[in-house]
Amino acid sequence: MSRFIHRDTDLRVCGAHTVAQCSDVRVNSLFISIQDDPNDHQNGQLIASDTVGKVLVNGKPVILLGDHAKPDDLCPSGEPHCDPYTVQASGDVKAGGGS
Repeated sequence: MSRFIHRDTDLRVCGAHTVAQCSDVRVNSLFISIQDDPNDHQNGQLIASDTVGKVLVNGKPVILLGDHAKPDDLCPSGEPHCDPYTVQASGDVKAGGGS
């Protein structure tokens, strides 16, 4: 199923903002988020799910609403920093498998 695309500065469940590494593709005026983008809490690299092998930007899968990430540097303080995921995205641009 397709889901909304996550972008630079969009929020994660832990309150961190994504720091997009892509600087040439935008969605709703914000740079698109791709696999391995960190957050502003340091580390927390994103992990693409539905778009792997389907929607690539600069050779990496795009990140969608609900995709998980590796723990960020605040993880020792506990959840949700140890299992962060995206909670904000474009309201009108989707990607991924299916409809």
